Amino acid sequence: MRLILASESQRRRELLSRLEIPFEVEPAGIVEAFIPGEEITAGVLRLSGEKADAVAKNHPAALVVGADTVVVLEDQVLGKPKDATDAGKMLRALSGKTHKVLTGVTLICHDETHRSSFLELTEVSFHHIDQADIDYYVRRHAPLDKAGAYGIQDWSGVFVSGIKGCYHNVMGFPLARFHQQLKSAGLFDSIHSINNL
Repeated sequence: MRLILASESQRRRELLSRLEIPFEVEPAGIVEAFIPGEEITAGVLRLSGEKADAVAKNHPAALVVGADTVVVLEDQVLGKPKDATDAGKMLRALSGKTHKVLTGVTLICHDETHRSSFLELTEVSFHHIDQADIDYYVRRHAPLDKAGAYGIQDWSGVFVSGIKGCYHNVMGFPLARFHQQLKSAGLFDSIHSINNL
């Protein structure tokens, strides 16, 4: 069974490669936006499903994986910053507080009539960040492609005072939970054995 990641995220590619299973990448190309009034958990699960659906319809024999990650501070979603000023504003808002990172993941294989989804939640606490560090990070690392304006795996890791839950989820893909989902659904062995003959 082929495995297809319905994402253009370089971080998700990197994480999925750690399972040592060959996979293909085909971005879904959907608009990532919440519906007005939609609950955050429902939104990330819906978006992960829409990404998987968009690719799975063209590859019925493959297992397609869609994912969507958001940063949530005090019930407000922090998406990708519009510009450097917006990035600085987000980091100041996160400073000295604990926020949540939510990822919805959906797995679809039409030929196996399989569809499943799960939600992973990680809590991340930040130190109080001084303005000089915010300015340095935004200038040197340009985190405009990152929800919440930071990537825990890069220099902004110095902002983090604590983490509760899956570290890989904060990077954008809950690797351990995904592995367990594959195994519990009876999909891991078929993917692993076929791809490693």
